[in-house]
Formats: sequence, C-alpha cells, structure tokens
Amino acid sequence: MNVLILTDLEGISGVSSITDIFETETPGYKNALVRLMADTNTAVRAAFDEGAETVYVVDGHGGGKNFIEGALDPRAVQISVSGNPEVIRNCDAVVAIGMHAMAGTQRAFLDHTQSSKTIHHYRYNGERIGELSQIGVYAGHFDVPCVAVSGDVAACAEARALFGENVAIAVVKEANVRNTAICVDNVTADQRIYDAVAEGIRKRDTVKPLVPTLPLEIAVEYNTTALCDDICRVKPYVERVDGYTVRALKEKIETYYDVLL
Repeated sequence: MNVLILTDLEGISGVSSITDIFETETPGYKNALVRLMADTNTAVRAAFDEGAETVYVVDGHGGGKNFIEGALDPRAVQISVSGNPEVIRNCDAVVAIGMHAMAGTQRAFLDHTQSSKTIHHYRYNGERIGELSQIGVYAGHFDVPCVAVSGDVAACAEARALFGENVAIAVVKEANVRNTAICVDNVTADQRIYDAVAEGIRKRDTVKPLVPTLPLEIAVEYNTTALCDDICRVKPYVERVDGYTVRALKEKIETYYDVLL
C-alpha cells in the first residue's frame, strides 16, 4: 500500500491569523512552518502505522519551499507532483493536510482557490470548485480516493460534501472571520490528525474516488480585466469568455497541471 500526502499551509494547526502566512519574518510564520512539519509527520506516522509501504509527501503551499530542512520524517519520500506524474498511478490513498475552503465560502479561514489576489472563482464543467476538488479530481482520474482531510471547519465540511461521509476529517480550527481563526491546542490537533489519517486509510475502500467527466472544462474568473488580459497572453490556448473569464478544455489528465487552467 502506498499513500500520497499533499499539504497546504492555511489549514495547518496553530495557524490563526493571516499574518502567520504572509509576514514571513514574524514568529507566527515560523511557528506555522513548525506546525506544518508536526501535522505532516503525524500523518506520515499514522500512514506507516496502518501498514503503508511507501508514503510520498508533497509540500503544496506556494512554490513548495515551506518544509523545514531535515524535519520531515525520514521514512517519507518528498516529491513534487509535477515532477513525479507516475506516483499517483501507484498509490492506494491520498491524504490532504492543512486544507482551506474554496473561494467565496463564508466563515472559512483564508478561503481562496489558487490565489485570492488574482482569482475570484474556479469552475469545473460549470460548477464552482476549490483546491480540494483539484486534488480529488486529479487522484480520482487514476481511481485513487482522498481518504482523509485536515483543516478548518469549512474545509472539512467541503471535504465531506465532495468525497462523502466516509472521508475522515480532522478539524483543527474554526474561523471567526476570514483572516483569523480559533485553533484547538496542539496536542488535540495532533491526535485528531493521527486518528483521521489512520481511519481514512483503514476505510479507504469505502471512499469513492472523485472521477472527473472528460473533457473537463476549466473556467477561471479573474478579479480584474487586466489580469484576464495577462492570462490570455501567457496561455494562448484559453478562450476568452468575457471581461473577467477564460476557459479551456482538458481532454486528458496525466499530471497535476492538467486539472489547472
């Protein structure tokens, strides 16, 4: 059994303010990276305890330069999804750690889809989606289920709506407004993440993969017409729908980038 763990930063335990994410010289940001490693290693430990032979881990926030050097559980194999497209074909379960809800979700900590600065909404075949959908569709195309998710209340609710009641969830915080949240204590967060990952892997056969319908129409609505102008220049394959929106049809999914515009 092989497990793929994908991580983000907004839904990591102990991250309670937008400054913890974007102000990189602050103690809050440094704590966020420490907690990123703690949450990730807890998930790795749970996967191995449940019998995983190989556990692959992706640093999925921003440019993927968030892991503290030497802090990842040495049993895990750190990869880049874009550089290892064959990995997903050999996995039995996907775990998403540190997730956030899609753009436009109320009472969600730092809700966005890809970029809150540039993107208003992402859609698959006309339906508004978030990054959990992107993970689910990528894995689901290869018949791999997303079996466990950690993050805030809204992210975990989104996971249940996408993947069904059998997906295991670990709620580590709840937003009071978009940019701040109330976090559970670290001991409780660690236990919830461990339990969710272990449960998800044990029950992986009860979680249905999120198999996409191809061709997949991906439409992105940008925050300004200028941003839409820019994307049309750098991605000439897209079709301009209106002032804010472009779309593209993906006939096949081979790498993670195929579920993105």
